[in-house]
Amino acid sequence: MGTPSQTRALKNYRKRLNQRGMARFEVLGLAADRELIRAVARRLAENAPDAAQMRASLQQCTASEPRAKGGILAMLRSWPLADLDLTRPYTEGREIDL
Repeated sequence: MGTPSQTRALKNYRKRLNQRGMARFEVLGLAADRELIRAVARRLAENAPDAAQMRASLQQCTASEPRAKGGILAMLRSWPLADLDLTRPYTEGREIDL
């Protein structure tokens, strides 16, 4: 990784973050959103008075609603081609000589 002093400095830095209740992590996003994500993370990390409201708002925006069961079946039933009669007449078949 690096010299022992660099390793020790990094270890101490992570220890101080952990003592403050902070965690370091990496996220992937669009380059255009970099400053926005950093600003949001900074505001949340500072635990500013409006941080709780911001957390609640972000959780509400990003929470996915539980999916209702039978959604695909209902969609298929409402499909215009669902009324087609696809039954075939029954035939005995043909006889074969083995």
